[in-house]
Amino acid sequence: MRTEIVCSTCGAHLGHVFKGEGFTQKNTRHCVNSVSLKFVADNEITDTAYFASGCFWGTEYYMQKVDGVLSTTVGYMGGIKKNPTYKEVCSGKTGHAETVQVTYNPKQCTYEGLVKLFFETHDPGQLNRQGPDIGTQYRSVIFFVNEQQKEIAEELSDILKKKGHEVVTEITKADNFWKAENYHQDYYQNNGTKPYCHFYVKKF
Repeated sequence: MRTEIVCSTCGAHLGHVFKGEGFTQKNTRHCVNSVSLKFVADNEITDTAYFASGCFWGTEYYMQKVDGVLSTTVGYMGGIKKNPTYKEVCSGKTGHAETVQVTYNPKQCTYEGLVKLFFETHDPGQLNRQGPDIGTQYRSVIFFVNEQQKEIAEELSDILKKKGHEVVTEITKADNFWKAENYHQDYYQNNGTKPYCHFYVKKF
Protein backbone atom coordinates (compact mmCIF):
# COMPACT_ATOMS: atom_id res chain seq x y z
CA MET A 1 0.00 0.00 0.00
CA ARG A 2 1.31 3.46 -0.94
CA THR A 3 0.08 6.58 0.87
CA GLU A 4 1.08 10.05 -0.32
CA ILE A 5 2.49 12.52 2.21
CA VAL A 6 1.54 16.16 1.61
CA CYS A 7 2.37 19.43 3.37
CA SER A 8 -0.34 20.36 5.87
CA THR A 9 0.22 24.06 5.09
CA CYS A 10 0.34 24.25 1.31
CA GLY A 11 -0.63 20.77 0.14
CA ALA A 12 2.67 20.20 -1.69
CA HIS A 13 3.80 16.64 -2.39
CA LEU A 14 6.46 15.50 0.09
CA GLY A 15 6.76 11.79 -0.62
CA HIS A 16 5.09 8.43 0.22
CA VAL A 17 4.72 5.85 2.97
CA PHE A 18 4.91 2.24 1.71
CA LYS A 19 3.42 -0.65 3.75
CA GLY A 20 3.52 -4.38 3.15
CA GLU A 21 6.75 -4.53 1.11
CA GLY A 22 8.59 -6.67 3.64
CA PHE A 23 11.75 -4.56 3.39
CA THR A 24 11.85 -3.44 7.03
CA GLN A 25 11.17 -4.94 10.45
CA LYS A 26 7.99 -2.90 10.84
CA ASN A 27 7.04 -3.56 7.22
CA THR A 28 6.83 0.19 6.67
CA ARG A 29 9.08 2.37 4.51
CA HIS A 30 9.08 6.16 4.28
CA CYS A 31 10.23 7.77 1.05
CA VAL A 32 10.29 11.49 1.79
CA ASN A 33 11.78 14.33 -0.24
CA SER A 34 14.46 16.35 1.50
CA VAL A 35 16.47 19.52 0.94
CA SER A 36 20.00 18.96 -0.38
CA LEU A 37 22.53 21.28 1.20
CA LYS A 38 25.99 22.08 -0.02
CA PHE A 39 28.30 23.73 2.51
CA VAL A 40 30.56 26.25 0.79
CA ALA A 41 33.69 27.68 2.38
CA ASP A 42 33.94 31.49 2.61
CA ASN A 43 36.71 31.56 0.04
CA GLU A 44 34.46 29.81 -2.48
CA ILE A 45 31.76 32.52 -2.38
CA THR A 46 32.10 34.67 -5.48
CA ASP A 47 30.52 37.61 -7.30
CA THR A 48 31.30 38.95 -10.76
CA ALA A 49 31.85 42.48 -12.03
CA TYR A 50 32.59 43.87 -15.51
CA PHE A 51 34.59 47.01 -16.23
CA ALA A 52 35.78 48.73 -19.43
CA SER A 53 38.21 51.63 -19.10
CA GLY A 54 40.35 51.78 -22.19
CA CYS A 55 42.88 49.07 -23.00
CA PHE A 56 41.82 46.01 -21.01
CA TRP A 57 45.44 45.21 -20.15
CA GLY A 58 45.63 48.21 -17.83
CA THR A 59 42.19 47.68 -16.28
CA GLU A 60 43.12 44.08 -15.50
CA TYR A 61 46.50 45.10 -14.08
CA TYR A 62 44.94 47.16 -11.29
CA MET A 63 42.04 44.80 -10.57
CA GLN A 64 44.48 41.92 -10.08
CA LYS A 65 46.14 43.81 -7.23
CA VAL A 66 43.01 43.87 -5.05
CA ASP A 67 42.89 41.48 -2.10
CA GLY A 68 39.81 39.35 -2.60
CA VAL A 69 39.92 39.35 -6.40
CA LEU A 70 40.12 35.68 -7.29
CA SER A 71 40.55 35.91 -11.05
CA THR A 72 40.35 38.27 -14.01
CA THR A 73 39.62 37.61 -17.66
CA VAL A 74 39.89 40.14 -20.48
CA GLY A 75 37.40 40.11 -23.30
CA TYR A 76 34.71 42.00 -25.15
CA MET A 77 31.20 43.16 -24.22
CA GLY A 78 28.52 45.51 -25.44
CA GLY A 79 28.66 44.73 -29.14
CA ILE A 80 26.57 43.08 -31.82
CA LYS A 81 28.82 40.28 -33.13
CA LYS A 82 29.09 36.89 -31.49
CA ASN A 83 32.57 35.79 -30.42
CA PRO A 84 34.44 38.68 -32.08
CA THR A 85 38.18 38.68 -32.68
CA TYR A 86 40.50 41.42 -31.47
CA LYS A 87 40.94 42.61 -35.05
CA GLU A 88 37.19 42.87 -35.53
CA VAL A 89 36.73 44.78 -32.28
CA CYS A 90 39.54 47.18 -33.20
CA SER A 91 37.75 47.98 -36.46
CA GLY A 92 35.09 49.73 -34.38
CA LYS A 93 32.35 48.00 -36.35
CA THR A 94 31.28 45.42 -33.75
CA GLY A 95 30.38 47.91 -31.02
CA HIS A 96 32.26 46.03 -28.30
CA ALA A 97 34.28 47.60 -25.51
CA GLU A 98 37.48 46.02 -24.22
CA THR A 99 36.20 44.63 -20.92
CA VAL A 100 37.57 42.89 -17.85
CA GLN A 101 35.57 40.22 -16.06
CA VAL A 102 36.44 40.33 -12.35
CA THR A 103 35.59 37.38 -10.10
CA TYR A 104 35.90 38.28 -6.44
CA ASN A 105 35.04 37.20 -2.91
CA PRO A 106 32.50 39.73 -1.52
CA LYS A 107 33.59 38.86 2.02
CA GLN A 108 37.11 40.09 1.23
CA CYS A 109 36.44 43.05 -1.07
CA THR A 110 33.34 45.01 -2.00
CA TYR A 111 31.80 45.94 -5.32
CA GLU A 112 31.90 49.57 -4.19
CA GLY A 113 35.64 49.28 -3.66
CA LEU A 114 36.12 47.85 -7.15
CA VAL A 115 34.07 50.64 -8.72
CA LYS A 116 36.11 53.25 -6.87
CA LEU A 117 39.31 51.65 -8.16
CA PHE A 118 37.83 51.62 -11.67
CA PHE A 119 37.23 55.37 -11.51
CA GLU A 120 40.60 56.09 -9.90
CA THR A 121 42.73 54.21 -12.44
CA HIS A 122 41.52 55.87 -15.63
CA ASP A 123 40.07 59.18 -16.83
CA PRO A 124 36.28 58.74 -16.93
CA GLY A 125 35.98 62.12 -18.63
CA GLN A 126 37.52 60.94 -21.91
CA LEU A 127 34.95 59.97 -24.52
CA ASN A 128 35.69 56.90 -26.65
CA ARG A 129 39.36 56.90 -25.80
CA GLN A 130 41.89 56.48 -23.01
CA GLY A 131 45.21 58.19 -23.38
CA PRO A 132 46.69 57.40 -26.80
CA ASP A 133 44.11 54.66 -27.48
CA ILE A 134 41.25 56.07 -29.54
CA GLY A 135 38.01 54.36 -30.58
CA THR A 136 34.67 53.22 -29.17
CA GLN A 137 36.30 49.96 -28.06
CA TYR A 138 38.22 52.02 -25.49
CA ARG A 139 35.17 53.76 -24.02
CA SER A 140 34.52 53.88 -20.28
CA VAL A 141 31.74 51.50 -19.21
CA ILE A 142 30.49 49.79 -16.07
CA PHE A 143 28.45 46.74 -17.05
CA PHE A 144 26.21 45.92 -14.08
CA VAL A 145 24.77 42.44 -13.43
CA ASN A 146 22.03 43.44 -10.98
CA GLU A 147 20.21 46.48 -9.63
CA GLN A 148 22.44 46.74 -6.58
CA GLN A 149 25.54 47.09 -8.76
CA LYS A 150 23.73 49.66 -10.90
CA GLU A 151 22.80 51.77 -7.87
CA ILE A 152 26.35 51.68 -6.48
CA ALA A 153 27.87 52.64 -9.85
CA GLU A 154 25.43 55.51 -10.34
CA GLU A 155 25.96 56.80 -6.80
CA LEU A 156 29.75 56.86 -7.14
CA SER A 157 29.51 58.47 -10.58
CA ASP A 158 27.30 61.21 -9.11
CA ILE A 159 29.76 61.76 -6.25
CA LEU A 160 32.58 62.36 -8.73
CA LYS A 161 30.46 64.80 -10.73
CA LYS A 162 29.62 66.75 -7.56
CA LYS A 163 33.35 66.89 -6.82
CA GLY A 164 33.87 68.59 -10.17
CA HIS A 165 35.10 65.62 -12.19
CA GLU A 166 33.86 65.13 -15.73
CA VAL A 167 32.32 61.66 -16.12
CA VAL A 168 31.14 60.20 -19.43
CA THR A 169 31.20 56.60 -18.17
CA GLU A 170 28.32 54.49 -19.45
CA ILE A 171 26.46 52.44 -16.84
CA THR A 172 24.64 49.69 -18.67
CA LYS A 173 23.39 46.16 -18.17
CA ALA A 174 25.90 43.38 -18.82
CA ASP A 175 25.27 41.12 -21.79
CA ASN A 176 27.35 38.40 -23.42
CA PHE A 177 31.00 38.43 -22.43
CA TRP A 178 33.38 37.07 -25.05
CA LYS A 179 36.81 35.99 -23.83
CA ALA A 180 39.70 37.58 -25.71
CA GLU A 181 42.56 35.67 -27.31
CA ASN A 182 44.97 33.95 -24.91
CA TYR A 183 47.87 36.32 -25.62
CA HIS A 184 45.80 39.16 -24.12
CA GLN A 185 45.25 37.39 -20.78
CA ASP A 186 47.44 38.56 -17.86
CA TYR A 187 49.34 40.67 -20.38
CA TYR A 188 51.39 42.88 -18.05
CA GLN A 189 51.95 40.04 -15.62
CA ASN A 190 53.35 37.86 -18.40
CA ASN A 191 55.42 40.58 -20.02
CA GLY A 192 56.81 42.26 -16.91
CA THR A 193 55.69 45.74 -17.99
CA LYS A 194 53.26 48.33 -16.65
CA PRO A 195 50.22 50.17 -18.07
CA TYR A 196 50.88 53.09 -20.38
CA CYS A 197 47.43 54.73 -20.18
CA HIS A 198 46.22 53.79 -16.68
CA PHE A 199 47.44 55.60 -13.57
CA TYR A 200 46.13 55.64 -10.02
CA VAL A 201 44.74 59.00 -8.88
CA LYS A 202 42.81 59.18 -5.60
CA LYS A 203 39.38 60.73 -6.25
CA PHE A 204 37.20 59.61 -3.35
